[in-house]
Amino acid sequence: GAEGRTAPPRGDDGCDAEPCLALLPWDRFSAWLHCVCVVGFDLELGQAVEVIYPPHSKLTDKECNLLFISSPYVGCLGDTQFCFRFRRSPGRKVSLCCFLDQLDRDLPVYLKKDPAYYYGYVYFRQVRDKSLKRGYFQKSLVLISKLPYVHLFRTVLKQIAPEYFEKSEAFLEAVCSDVDRWPPPIPGEILHLPIMGIIMKVICTHCILCFCPVFFHIQMLWELVLLGEPLVVMAPSPSESSETVLALVSCISPLKYCSDFRPYFTIHDSEFKEYTTRTQAPPSVILGVTNPFFAKTLQHWPHIIRIGDIKLPGDIPKQVKVKKLKNLKTLDSKPGVYTSYKPYLNKDEEIVKQLQKGVQQKRPTEAQSVILRRYFLELTESFIIPLERYVASLMPLQKCISPWKSPPQLRHFSQDEFMKTLEKAGPQLTSGLKGDWIGLYRHFLKSPNFDGWFRSRQKEMTQKLEALHLEALCNENLVFWSQKHTEVEAVDLVLKLKNKLLQADRERLPVKTDTLKKLQAHIHDIILALPDDLQDILLKTGTT
Repeated sequence: GAEGRTAPPRGDDGCDAEPCLALLPWDRFSAWLHCVCVVGFDLELGQAVEVIYPPHSKLTDKECNLLFISSPYVGCLGDTQFCFRFRRSPGRKVSLCCFLDQLDRDLPVYLKKDPAYYYGYVYFRQVRDKSLKRGYFQKSLVLISKLPYVHLFRTVLKQIAPEYFEKSEAFLEAVCSDVDRWPPPIPGEILHLPIMGIIMKVICTHCILCFCPVFFHIQMLWELVLLGEPLVVMAPSPSESSETVLALVSCISPLKYCSDFRPYFTIHDSEFKEYTTRTQAPPSVILGVTNPFFAKTLQHWPHIIRIGDIKLPGDIPKQVKVKKLKNLKTLDSKPGVYTSYKPYLNKDEEIVKQLQKGVQQKRPTEAQSVILRRYFLELTESFIIPLERYVASLMPLQKCISPWKSPPQLRHFSQDEFMKTLEKAGPQLTSGLKGDWIGLYRHFLKSPNFDGWFRSRQKEMTQKLEALHLEALCNENLVFWSQKHTEVEAVDLVLKLKNKLLQADRERLPVKTDTLKKLQAHIHDIILALPDDLQDILLKTGTT
């Protein structure tokens, strides 16, 4: 359900009242999508990008080639939905909708966008058609977006794609015009989105965790994802491949998975050579594949998850074992996890029993997903709380912050010091799981996920120190100080304070609006106490 959240004041059309004043045509569309594409299959030309809409949207040749991922070479007759992810070409300009980027800051990690990547949400149709030379109609409708709102875009495609295949490009144009009327994409809120004569009531939320075929090993998979280990998901279809990869990435939430992941990876991917080379160790990425070619190409990878056909509700999956990698010869191998990895933590039999019981009782997938999500959340929080507690202790005391000195630095992160805190304030306080927690932490501290998490915390705490420094400055009688010093020193103070204001705005420092107003008043008062010629110069320089 929707999380309780206070919405900003809105205009009559459901958009935030203030930002609307600055919105231009296609700005709202750009907040949701980069473009909409149609990829068809021509017998003479092969795959071809038939339409990119709106017309001003640009995709580089490299990005266009990646769209061929949207027409999978699998024998799936009918309609298939899945998603893929790819690197944006360097040098792209950031969207004009910068006010929406502020929303991103407070989002849970699984809903944050990554400016370096695009998602491709696909609705692929393959049906027999005797009127065509090839004997089949094959076409994909693809939504390209920076937003990781899998469920939402899946719902949108389900609504528009079947109708588009029956109609024409004019229909696509009408769809895009509707999207350009949508309110900003605010996660956690129920959004009312007009599309082709109906109002869709949707919520931006995460994907359903679909570990059904391998739920005996969810704890080990959690460890592998947490540690940023190279993982391949081999699945019978693009939809199962992409759903499983997205479920893996979100299983360590609220931690952000900081390495690359590809929900549906093919030979068309621009990183194909980089990720499949045998000249170096496999990179820290999670790949989802369906092409049997990868069973041979990626058999040197240390951890491979083989997903079988999804069973009907009530069909209890057999206990799939952890198998040695040498057993994996083709994509037709039995479902299971192929790895020589030994988990650090003891297996939690209780969660497996709970999920098994759910399958026997034909519990809905969504309900199973809620159980899994709660389990993963509690496990991740138990793991991360000791790190949060230790990192908070690296923050200098408030009494160390002087308005007349630069903000103090954070203390250095010491692995040994942190490990000593685990004896009394470790995960045992919140988790009953036994095992080698120390070994798990040591391994985690070398991973890309720790690096990304710590950089994020460092940035937050440094910004907090800057904000506290600003408050300390505001509480001083700066006019009195300037009158006791030379004009040169007073001018220098004004310029420094103006830079502080610019920094607060640029870095969106966590500063109260009253503090900024107070600082502006200080600047104004100092300037007015200076000679007229200096006043004229300083009042023209930057913001006052």
